[in-house]
Amino acid sequence: MSSVNTEAAQEASAPARSELWRGVRSGLPVVLAMIPLALALGAQAAQKGLSLLEMGLMAGLNFAGGSEFAAVDVWTFPPNALVIAAVTLLVNSRHILMSAALTPCLQHLPRRKALAALFVMCDEAWAMAMADIRQRETTGGSPRFSLQYYMGVGGSLYLIWLVFTLLGASIGPKLGNLETYGFDMVFPAVFLVLLRGLWKGAKAARPWLVSLAAAVITHLAVPGAWYVVAGAAAGLLSACIWAGERAGDD
Repeated sequence: MSSVNTEAAQEASAPARSELWRGVRSGLPVVLAMIPLALALGAQAAQKGLSLLEMGLMAGLNFAGGSEFAAVDVWTFPPNALVIAAVTLLVNSRHILMSAALTPCLQHLPRRKALAALFVMCDEAWAMAMADIRQRETTGGSPRFSLQYYMGVGGSLYLIWLVFTLLGASIGPKLGNLETYGFDMVFPAVFLVLLRGLWKGAKAARPWLVSLAAAVITHLAVPGAWYVVAGAAAGLLSACIWAGERAGDD
């Protein structure tokens, strides 16, 4: 009986491993693109005086590149914890909406798995998960959300981000200002490519344009990272309005 149970467990784990590796393979181009960005963050942190331990804690516990760059940018000695926390909260506020969109896919999972999935959630992993859900809905894949695929993407991104930020921090003083090489453009370029997988047509993209316009105007008019909150709020509000109009038409 035990041998039968063992064989059944092995058969059940095979699709899970396959989905995990599918996520790793799908995320490989993004992983490679994130390497120079991680190096740039580590180098900037080292030039600001952060130690390897401090950089490792920041990258490993926060895992949100935008807020980490913002935190390093305002870092002083001694550090102003309130300012750093406020900037991090503002820049990471988009994760509230992202996690809300992902919650229906996680609510049936045990808490430890759901928390692990949320921990490795970043812009790239979220976008690839949403695109994979759309594809599986189109092709009739079941279940519509593959946790193993998502963890393959998010886990590989987390590992590479941590390793190469530490590497950048260790050699940062020798590299100089990496922004002169355009490394700071990697993040927006990668995310613009990932948005292609979420494209549903020009009409469905109207909230994106509203969000972009609100973020740009706020960035030009208000100092700090308030453009993140403004863009997210404007996009959410416009999406709710247009969704209400469609419901009324139906």
